[in-house]
Amino acid sequence: MSVRRFWASASTLVLAAAAALGVAQPAWANSAAAGGYVALGDSYSSGVGAGSYLSDSGDCRRSTNAYPYLWAAANSPSSFSFVACSGATTSSVASTQLGALNSSTGLVSVTAGGNDVGFASVMQDCVLSSEATCLSSVSSAVTQVQTSLPSRLGSLYGSIKSRAPQAHVVVLGYPRFYKLSGSCIAGLSEKKRAAINNASDVLNGVIAKQAANAGFTFSSVVDKFTGHELCSGDAWLHSVSVPVYNSYHPKAAGQSGGYLPAFRSAA
Repeated sequence: MSVRRFWASASTLVLAAAAALGVAQPAWANSAAAGGYVALGDSYSSGVGAGSYLSDSGDCRRSTNAYPYLWAAANSPSSFSFVACSGATTSSVASTQLGALNSSTGLVSVTAGGNDVGFASVMQDCVLSSEATCLSSVSSAVTQVQTSLPSRLGSLYGSIKSRAPQAHVVVLGYPRFYKLSGSCIAGLSEKKRAAINNASDVLNGVIAKQAANAGFTFSSVVDKFTGHELCSGDAWLHSVSVPVYNSYHPKAAGQSGGYLPAFRSAA
């Protein structure tokens, strides 16, 4: 039996037992169990950095340690479409992932926006170049977040709503990367780290506002990662790593301890 058919069968049995016993059904039973769960988004949803990638996911690097896979395994939705992909932007999510949605989809999760404003190139500038170059790159990204990203997010969220009008949509944000005045004695300067954290806060604020405008639920992961940032001594994020695509992405612990509870509380 396929994993998807197994989850569907298990869900049916659980709901039948709950009905027979008069037990109140959990929140996911009203959404995902009725119409299935679709996981959209970029590398933070696909699970880059968490390892254990599904063999058929290729360069999208969808991980069995990623929060969508973990949530689906624990909650047995009637169907599960895991289409999040490394490198995705708002436009590529809209053009390549929304085919997984339909009018009966019950639950959707999505992370998007970081790649639209050049997340990877900003971090490259900050790691390899001067403080002035880093701060300029961060400032340019923040300007894009404030000017061009809102309409891109609005367009994506509108398309999700159009494709899945009955779905409960959870939009997740991004963690702060650094604990300031932390344990790191080398690497980026404190000014670089503070600027990157501030940019993350601005990005999360824009995402939250556009999610609210669309009638979606925004769930922050910042509090979940507090105490587990880089320079904390117990980081749930990779620093500069080999392979390089893992850099500045959550480890398996960041998916299970950070993203999963943030999604679970909002789903």
